[in-house]
Amino acid sequence: MAATLGIFGICLLLSGLQVTSSALTVDIPVKEYKIARGDNALIPCRFTPQAAEAQVQVTWKANPDVPGDPAIAVITYNGPNAIKVQSKYRGRATLVHDIAAGKADLQLQKVTSADTRSYECTVEVLNNEEDAVSDTAKLTVLVAPTPPICKIEGVKEYFQDIKLTCHSDEGTPTPTYKWQSYSTMNIPRPNPPKATDQSGVLSLYNITIETSGFYICTSANEIRSETCNLTLAVMPPSMSMASIGGIVGAVVALVVVFGAIILCCYCCRNKEKPEEYAMGTPEGGEFTDKDPEGKEDEHVIYEEERRVKSAVDRRDPQDDRSERSYDRRSDYTDRRDEPSDRRERYDRDDRYDDRRERNGRYDDRYDDRYDDRRGRVDDRRGRVDDRRSRDDDHYESDRYSERYDSRDKPPSLPPNKPKDPRI
Repeated sequence: MAATLGIFGICLLLSGLQVTSSALTVDIPVKEYKIARGDNALIPCRFTPQAAEAQVQVTWKANPDVPGDPAIAVITYNGPNAIKVQSKYRGRATLVHDIAAGKADLQLQKVTSADTRSYECTVEVLNNEEDAVSDTAKLTVLVAPTPPICKIEGVKEYFQDIKLTCHSDEGTPTPTYKWQSYSTMNIPRPNPPKATDQSGVLSLYNITIETSGFYICTSANEIRSETCNLTLAVMPPSMSMASIGGIVGAVVALVVVFGAIILCCYCCRNKEKPEEYAMGTPEGGEFTDKDPEGKEDEHVIYEEERRVKSAVDRRDPQDDRSERSYDRRSDYTDRRDEPSDRRERYDRDDRYDDRRERNGRYDDRYDDRYDDRRGRVDDRRGRVDDRRSRDDDHYESDRYSERYDSRDKPPSLPPNKPKDPRI
């Protein structure tokens, strides 16, 4: 009976050890941790030890870069003075532990995108490999999207189909893209009805002038967002090279024609200048109010005669009697010469008319100008002739009356004239 109890007691003891060993647990509170690139990551690991005095081994492993390869041992704990770090993580990985409290956390400093993977915490009791227990968590290193690059693919002309592309070279998790359209007045507007916006590609169909404006693309993930923008100007369809060549040829032809016209006008103008001078210049030189022989206008002559006549009237009557006969002869001579002078002027005008008739190429505008000037001169001469005729009549009447009075009575002496000593 005792032997039986002894065997039973041994079985109970062994079964109690098995129950105690199976009570070992390992737990990572969160199954995924997201850390920004460049920050420090801490993945906690909690376990329940078998006994306070039992020796425990803790190992942190990382999934390989290539699927199917063995896991990478990041850090291993075999005692307070026996912590081993894999060379790839040396200087970056540390174990924050308190074995008695069931704590063995993995800390990674300045994580990079390569640290994005699953990490496993394994706890086992030494000399009993079957009691190893583990738990797994994923570490995601977040990378902010880089400023996206915006491009236009296609021909920016009426009724064409184009694409607006937007892409960031980096970003974890993968950024999402969104396009926003603005009018030319910088007013927000919805995208065209038939436009599609997928994975950073905005497709525009059958574009028109209303499609022109500003377009902004936003690339964003869980950390931050970045934008890029572009300006779309829809233009009329471009002309072919043949059309451009035709237009250029037409412009050159017009320039040549206008140049020829201007040259012809210039030559004709230079040709007309000698004729103008030949027609408008009399034989004696430039046309003036003087007659061709250099004589002054008859109006000036008439004024001189009046001044002379006034001086004569102021002279002594006795002197007038002595000069009256001479004046009478000179008046007769002047009146006799006057028709000859007038005849010479008329002959000279006739010569000018004959020359104008022989040269029929003169312009009408020059004839009219000189005819008007000649008419004014003739009118002035007529007025002078009329005035001279009136003055001559008046002078003759005064002379005859003076003669008649001289026959009837002796001439009167001025009161201040001295008497003749012979009387």
